[in-house]
Amino acid sequence: MTKSKTLRLMWNYRYLYLMLLPGIAYYAIYKYAPMYGTIIAFKDFNLGKGIFGSSWADPWYKHFKYFYDSPYFATILRNTLLISVYKMAWGIAPGIIFAILLNEVRNKYFKRIVQTITYLPHFLSWVIIYGILIIFLSESTGLVNDLIRNLGGNNIPFLTSTRWFRSILVGSEIWKEFGWNAIIYLAAIAGIDPTLYEAARVDGAGRLRNIWHVTLPGISNVIILLFILKLGHILEAGFDQIYIMYNVQVYSVADILDTYVFRTGLEQFNFSLASAIGLFKSFFGLLLVLTANKIAQRWGGGIW
Repeated sequence: MTKSKTLRLMWNYRYLYLMLLPGIAYYAIYKYAPMYGTIIAFKDFNLGKGIFGSSWADPWYKHFKYFYDSPYFATILRNTLLISVYKMAWGIAPGIIFAILLNEVRNKYFKRIVQTITYLPHFLSWVIIYGILIIFLSESTGLVNDLIRNLGGNNIPFLTSTRWFRSILVGSEIWKEFGWNAIIYLAAIAGIDPTLYEAARVDGAGRLRNIWHVTLPGISNVIILLFILKLGHILEAGFDQIYIMYNVQVYSVADILDTYVFRTGLEQFNFSLASAIGLFKSFFGLLLVLTANKIAQRWGGGIW
């Protein structure tokens, strides 16, 4: 295509390009522009001297090695991966199942009420969610422990027990987000050709057969897409949730990369270490996305 044809085509679609500008500006300012700051991962960054005035680290991998040699490295990495994998393994299915169930509801008023109720927790901050959890799960005053005591049992320290804490994290995440996650799947289901359902019913398929042979294959590409995108954030186990909920008693099972960065990197002004860990997370996430996308292409999925 010649340059003049390209410019003419862009002019014909000028309003669509104008609509793209806010999104492009957002990513340019908040995603791409700050990327130059990653070089402090390879410098002994001094806030007074600035990025370019600070001296280069010797050796260049100094801060990466410091993190790797840390006695907390194995524990932190294991906690991050385990919590992320648990959230992915248990968190994807509820959104899919809920979307399918809502799609089968014929009473539109009931459907809207259920959707509204299940979407609401998404808009609550983790501070509010933690307050709700304390009301129900507190060892001394929680409603659940009150019930256990009334039944003759002993108090269970749900929020301070290494045995229960990860389950509480994953469970509260699912409760907060499954209704919101269902929106994407509902949109994908709405895009399935209705004639496929009609053909299945002609062949004698009931609702369950329709779901298994029409609905699930129809949204499989969306499921694969979201799974791949989640893999790119597998080293982000949820800083805001964990930082609000964790305590000294559960550090061994709850301390993740982001909380470690906050404590040792930002609170101690070791910005080079924080940047090095952030770069490590990004590189690892990129490798996972590329690998998962390559595998997904064999089943006709993938992002590109």
